[in-house]
Amino acid sequence: MAVTAAQLDEILDKVYEWGRVRGWQGYNKHDGLNSPLLNATLGWSRWPRLVAIQGVMRMPINIRPLLMVRPTRNPKGLSLLARGLFHRYAAAGGAAGGGQGYLEEGLGLLELLGQDVSVGSWSGLGWGYPYPWQDGGFFAPTNTPNAVVTSFVCEAFLDGYEVTRDDRHLETVAGALDFLLTDLPVLLDDDRHLCLGYQPVPMTMRVMDVSILIGAVAARFGVLSGNSKWQEKAQRLVRYVVEQQTPEGAWYYTDPPSASHVKIDNYHTGFILDALERYMAATGDRAWQKSYDKGLDFYARHLFNPDHSPRWRSDCDYPHDIHGAAQGILTFSRHWSSHGELAQGIADWALSTMYHPEGRFFYQEAAWFKKRFTLLRWCNGWMALALATLHRAKSESPPT
Repeated sequence: MAVTAAQLDEILDKVYEWGRVRGWQGYNKHDGLNSPLLNATLGWSRWPRLVAIQGVMRMPINIRPLLMVRPTRNPKGLSLLARGLFHRYAAAGGAAGGGQGYLEEGLGLLELLGQDVSVGSWSGLGWGYPYPWQDGGFFAPTNTPNAVVTSFVCEAFLDGYEVTRDDRHLETVAGALDFLLTDLPVLLDDDRHLCLGYQPVPMTMRVMDVSILIGAVAARFGVLSGNSKWQEKAQRLVRYVVEQQTPEGAWYYTDPPSASHVKIDNYHTGFILDALERYMAATGDRAWQKSYDKGLDFYARHLFNPDHSPRWRSDCDYPHDIHGAAQGILTFSRHWSSHGELAQGIADWALSTMYHPEGRFFYQEAAWFKKRFTLLRWCNGWMALALATLHRAKSESPPT
């Protein structure tokens, strides 16, 4: 049975309270090297670091407390929670409808994001992860700013600006664009295309969602601020990613696909679709609408099961990850008239399968067991934004 608006409010109240009492601090998917034990024994080169991070991440139980990993405040998580509060404000009907508390708490989270900006020798403003991170194609020390976290933080400030018209939020995004478009490595640059790297470190790995996330931020900022300084780059960033779409409508995680073991996965597909829609909505440029529609159809048909559980990849069912469920709710809620039933079905699956009534979501469901612990950003941050977006879509849809 579809969750009601009143039930969504009650669940969201509990989810936010769960984070609030913890000071918005929690464990993270890739924070294994925050263990002083693992960092001392395995933190000295690529393969040992990968073993430490992947080992902690893949455990069926949360062993971080045993390894002395401390909960941290994650800027990406704060950005998701803030955006969810702005959606709750809108769904409530703004201040007149009793939503002022949502707005005030969302703005408070933006203030925390201002405190958590990374400090270093790069241009402008950037945000990163509160742990050292070894990926297959790069290594980043703790708090190294990166393209994805910074882009998501920018979206939160842009949402805040749309509600308040406070120019300080635009100034923050302008500073972040200086970092994104100045300090990240340029991996491809020609008259029609621009591809940027994930981190301000030497790298060659082209991660597909990076460029379009930056392009969407630059385009949206340009329209809201009236400053078209970055518009040409935004278009080339988006075009590069759109033109990597497969004939079936999918995107691989990297270009070329062989650069990563990750192929066509759930939530990165949603990232690309959402960023493309944000770009088109901001600019009014619908030249890539057919590519978007094909991608949305692929996402619906190949990355969710008949029971609405999220597939891990197009060629791999398990694990069912709560982040994938949240991303599906976000993407399909945007198209309520055509995909609202699917968004609702994914939410119902998540709430019946992955939700604990104390206000938290489980991490993953494997074929024979569940990882019943909660990672604040990965689980609750994403589901808070997803359910708030669903709530707003339901509130703004015409009655049937």
